[in-house]
Amino acid sequence: MSTETALTAADLHLLAEAGGRAPSLHNSQPWRFRPTPDMLGLEVHADHSRAVPAADPDGRALHISIGAAVFNLRVAAAHLGREATVRLLPAGEGAQPRAVLDLSAPARSPRPFGTDLYPAIVKRHSSRHAFTNRDVPEAVVADLITAARDEGVTLTALEEHGVRQVLALTSEAEARIAADVTREAETRRWLRLEPSCDGIPLAALGSHDRDARVPMRSFTGHPPHHVTPADRFEALPQLATLTTRFDGQTDWLRTGQAMERVWLLATVHGLRASVLHQAVEIPDTRWRLRDPAEGPAHVQLVLRLGYGTPGAASPRRPVEDVLDQG
Repeated sequence: MSTETALTAADLHLLAEAGGRAPSLHNSQPWRFRPTPDMLGLEVHADHSRAVPAADPDGRALHISIGAAVFNLRVAAAHLGREATVRLLPAGEGAQPRAVLDLSAPARSPRPFGTDLYPAIVKRHSSRHAFTNRDVPEAVVADLITAARDEGVTLTALEEHGVRQVLALTSEAEARIAADVTREAETRRWLRLEPSCDGIPLAALGSHDRDARVPMRSFTGHPPHHVTPADRFEALPQLATLTTRFDGQTDWLRTGQAMERVWLLATVHGLRASVLHQAVEIPDTRWRLRDPAEGPAHVQLVLRLGYGTPGAASPRRPVEDVLDQG
């Protein structure tokens, strides 16, 4: 049954504000939102002017970012009492829009994701502070695994061997990224664009940590010089991978939705999170992230989870910059 109630200007603003709070590589925020012609839905377009081609030549991270924005839109739609029916890549790969949300029907459930995730959209930040050594309870991990599975993505909580392997590959990728002059210049350009940004949710910037104040290098045995002895990091971080069976644009968009669903749910549970992105930026280190015992799989992201100080909010583009009123 259709509500046949057009989205108001206030509805569109709320939706775009929620979508615009999604994480993205280098905080690039590569999306634009546009109401459908009948004003009963929302289109999500890729903003290629905000792509990061050196770090993301295939657009994988761009699509993951857009997928995260799509999930925030779904949560915001539920907050408005609307059911969100999503079509990914309705015109095919590489074509705009990347997703269309039909919001014409009333919500079938006030909490379609099992809990109210809307307040967590504002509270979710990337934290690069030290976490405590408190383990994430198995019941919480199980909830996160289920959340990812509901989006068609596999979340795997890594055991000690897997964590050490990921950290070794991250260290290797860091060194290679640091030696890439083009990537270095691209990252510095984005840091200049967002000088006050302390949380770039889809990037652990590797060799650039000294400028971005991203304390991920402590994981690889090279603590940044701005970290004091009191800022010691957990001995063995709690890491999880998000994997998909295939590796196309649809899979990347689903990964973004799964990542954001997991991250918002983790926030509800009082967890902090950040992303280790270096190893997935380089094809051969990304391939070595996979667990051959699990069969064919493509690692899309590595998440660090734990308890600790919340990260700072990232600067956000004004709604007027990302919402086309039609």
